[in-house]
Amino acid sequence: MADLHTPDALLVKNYVEGSEAALATLIKRHESKIYGFIYSKIADRDISNDIFQDTFIKVIKTLKSNSYNEEGKFLPWVMRISHNLIVDHFRKTKKMPMYRETEEFSIFSIMSDDTLTIEGKMIVDQVELDLKKLIEELPDDQKEVLVMRMYQDMSFKEISEITGVSINTALGRMRYALMNLRKIIDKHQIILTN
Repeated sequence: MADLHTPDALLVKNYVEGSEAALATLIKRHESKIYGFIYSKIADRDISNDIFQDTFIKVIKTLKSNSYNEEGKFLPWVMRISHNLIVDHFRKTKKMPMYRETEEFSIFSIMSDDTLTIEGKMIVDQVELDLKKLIEELPDDQKEVLVMRMYQDMSFKEISEITGVSINTALGRMRYALMNLRKIIDKHQIILTN
């Protein structure tokens, strides 16, 4: 019987060799972290439960097909799977189905107002707050250019005049700021979406 001290890698090996209890231990050990991560991005219990279950269906299929090869990195691997399923969910929900106008159905019956609900406004505010925290992690010269460009709506010519650097240097700093933001977002597995 697997206990709390059995390493993930050994539990994976035991499961592949036929121990269902090993999988149960892995799920029990990591379910709160994985579910919490999913719920923090989705904020809907039913959809979060579906994605959690889909995550472990993929985990089981991969383990059963002997194509799991990330020895000792089980949790980050499962988190990546759940992250990808979350992204898939958002891609699917952004796509609008095709509707055809008929005598029984009018397109105006499903058109909605795009103004933000209170919940939508809260989500947008949280995304902006998260983004500002991420920007704080940038080097000062990159942060300065990014804030001037994105929040103060300055041109690169104005930025170069204020900071005393060439336009090309200002452009380069902006480029590096965006690249570094992507790295920070990937490192922390953050999803910025509304």
